[in-house]
Amino acid sequence: MDTYWESIYLIYSDLTIKDEFYALFLYNNAMKGFKQFLLRGNVVDLAVGVIIGAAFNSVVNGFVANVLTPIISIIIGKPDFSKLAFTVNHSTVHVGDFLNSLISFVIVASVVYFFIVLPMNRLQNAFRAGKHMDPTTKQCPFCFSEISIKATRCPDCTSDLKEEKK
Repeated sequence: MDTYWESIYLIYSDLTIKDEFYALFLYNNAMKGFKQFLLRGNVVDLAVGVIIGAAFNSVVNGFVANVLTPIISIIIGKPDFSKLAFTVNHSTVHVGDFLNSLISFVIVASVVYFFIVLPMNRLQNAFRAGKHMDPTTKQCPFCFSEISIKATRCPDCTSDLKEEKK
């Protein structure tokens, strides 16, 4: 028993045919469940969303760095606050890097909101405005329970609803 493979062989040689079939059964069931999990719609949607979000991150960062930051530089002067610090009791507090991160976050969040979220919401509202949903339920005039629009008799109070139609 000098080698690793000889010890592995001895472990597996003690298994019976029944043990091997049971292990194969467990493996197949686990893989079937894993495949069902992966092929559910929301897992695939989430994966696509993460990939598109990662790709879109570079677009937003490029817009902020190459368009908005130079505009801020023109208005304010120098857009880099990394050297901003103050000293208290011989301890230096560097607030400049935090301010740079905070300003970058606000800019990115506003770009995402005003150039993506707001136009998307307007577009979705425009599509929804043209579609009118027909009601699928109505109220029984006798017992006031909610019933199907196609019902001719109330399932709760058994009232005949045919005379209601004209």
